[in-house]
Order: sequence, then structure tokens, then C-alpha cells
Amino acid sequence: MDPLDLLAHPVRLRIVHAMRGERILTTAELCARIPDVSKATVYRHVDLLAAGEILEVAGERRVRGAVERRYRLRQDRAVIDAGAMRSMSPDDQRRGFAVAMAVLLAEFGAYLDRDHADPAADLVGYRQHAVWLSREELLEVIGEMRAAIAPRLANPAAPGRTRYLISPIMFPAEDPPVAPDPG
Repeated sequence: MDPLDLLAHPVRLRIVHAMRGERILTTAELCARIPDVSKATVYRHVDLLAAGEILEVAGERRVRGAVERRYRLRQDRAVIDAGAMRSMSPDDQRRGFAVAMAVLLAEFGAYLDRDHADPAADLVGYRQHAVWLSREELLEVIGEMRAAIAPRLANPAAPGRTRYLISPIMFPAEDPPVAPDPG
């Protein structure tokens, strides 16, 4: 199965999010991290992600006569790169965006369903800003965002650290103004 097809599913994308940060998890541990999805569904999608080489087996051990597998995310396979983005049709783009938003809604809902969720104390934010940018300025903003976020992607889990989802989304909100005809 094509990585785009594998990643363009809400449950599989949630599994990928749960595995980020160099985590090595069993399917049972994934089920605990995604409690609103049935165990059978998580197991089925883990199998698909492993068959598609987005997850790889990091180890196995016998537990009560069964083989328990620990999985790790293959970062190089768990992305839709620029080349794939360029080859996507408008309908593929809509589907991919809808899946990403469905995952974001599910993750936010799971956060709010926790007993001690406190959006104000947790500095939760979901603002939108409209900015006027030339292509060069947009590339500069993207570079600045990458420079701010990329070093923190390697942060390991540690006491005092909470895992946050950061979901930058950018697209032109309207067509550029057309210059008046001088004639």
C-alpha cells in the first residue's frame, strides 16, 4: 500500500502520532494511548502500518505463549514529502486535509476527556492569524518555524516534559490582488 494511502486514515495517523518521539511500543500500549479506538481496530491498523513499512518490529518476546511485538516508527516512511504533495490531485489534498483535521479533533477531544484537562494551565492555543506575505516572506516564515520547532523534535520524554501536538497549517486564504490594467 502506498504511504499516502496508509497515512490518509484517521486511526493510522493517530497511531503514527502516538509513536513519534522515538517511542517503542506494543500494540497493547498503543491501545492505552488511544482508548477511544477499539483494540481490534488498533491491532488491524498496526498490522497495515507494519506491512507498509511505516512501523517496524523493534523486538519480540514471549508472553503467556504468544509473541508480543514492540514497534518503532520509521520516520523516513511516515511523511508525505514535497514530491508526493505535488503529485496529489485536489481531491487527494481535500482527503488528506480532512484526515489531518479529523485526527486533530480526535486528539483534542481525547485531551479534553482527561480527568485533569486544564486548557488554560496547559497553554492550549488554537488561533488563526491572517498575514500578507510575498512568496519570499512565506519561505522565510516557514524557515523560522522549522528553526524553532526542529530542535525540539529530538527532545526525549523526561520528568517535567509534556508531549504537545503542534500543527502548523498554511494556505492562501484568497487570490492575490490583480494589478489594474494601465491601459
